[in-house]
Amino acid sequence: MIRHIVFFTARDQADLGRIRDGLETLSGIPHARHFEVGRNLHADRLTGAEVDFVVYAEFDSEEDLAAYKAHPLYARAIEIVKPLRDMRIAADIEST
Repeated sequence: MIRHIVFFTARDQADLGRIRDGLETLSGIPHARHFEVGRNLHADRLTGAEVDFVVYAEFDSEEDLAAYKAHPLYARAIEIVKPLRDMRIAADIEST
């Protein structure tokens, strides 16, 4: 199983709703076993970074993750979110 985790920070806090809506677009892609978008609770003040949203998804294989990224809704989410975000950090880890 592949766990896909992506952190986003908004350029402008006024755009948080639009960013969430753009990220939620990804939920329409059928290749994920599990998908969620969450607002960071800002409970850990040690990092110094203010992550606003986390996207978490699970995929059965690297092929499913690749199909997710190739889906037209993925491109649409990028069109919506990229101009509004400041930072994006993505990580994919293999889990058993």
